[in-house]
Amino acid sequence: MSGRLQDKVAVITGGGTGIGAATARRFAAAGAKVVVTGRRLEPIEAVAREVGGIALAGDVSDAAHCDALAALAVDTYGGLDILVANAGVELFGSAVDVDLDQWREVLRVNLDGVLFSARSALGPMRKRGGGAIVVMGSVASLFGVPSFVSYVTSKHAVIGLMRSLAVDYGPEGIRVNAVCPAFTRTEMGDRALEAMGGQVGLTLEEAALRATRNYPLRRTAEPSEVASVIEFLVSDDASFVTGATIPVDGGACIVDLGMAEFSG
Repeated sequence: MSGRLQDKVAVITGGGTGIGAATARRFAAAGAKVVVTGRRLEPIEAVAREVGGIALAGDVSDAAHCDALAALAVDTYGGLDILVANAGVELFGSAVDVDLDQWREVLRVNLDGVLFSARSALGPMRKRGGGAIVVMGSVASLFGVPSFVSYVTSKHAVIGLMRSLAVDYGPEGIRVNAVCPAFTRTEMGDRALEAMGGQVGLTLEEAALRATRNYPLRRTAEPSEVASVIEFLVSDDASFVTGATIPVDGGACIVDLGMAEFSG
């Protein structure tokens, strides 16, 4: 919807690829001024050029970087209205065999990074008298996934963090929600599909079909489809929505997988 976010100022973490980049494009098309961040400079600069925004490379698990990111938005555009805490990493491993350095890295990026980016954004939002935050959950926020203990733990924790933020800052007009995508065709999503498919001799496309065969919609998501839900949640069309966890999953969460194995 053109103009839906007219003159709003948005920070998007993990904005160089996938859902973050798709969100930057959608926000800019709706009239927002966009600031993107990510660890790799080249992708975020490319997205910033495309959407007429600005980029700042860095790691969201560094609180100083998140402070600098919010300050850049305020100094450049005069304030901050929207945060999309999208940056994340995923690493495989069960509780027994996960590398502890990798465990800590996933929690630093996926959980600390959301906290730090939110803390930095809240000050400017409170000065504006309100704002909207969307945190990136996952279907792994909603149920267990085999040999994925660090990612599942971090994404479950993000939902608790989102709810705490929604309760604490709702009285000041700041809404906080989570989106929980299922398999989405991003760099990170494709890496996960390739890794899992490779274990049983499947190609990427075969793995995508296998992974979604019990989804009611029978396919993976496109990043733009997730971005459209994020845009709704930060817009005034969702003005009475806060503390919500929204699956963007092709119906995956409603399926009894045991029974689905007997369906046509």
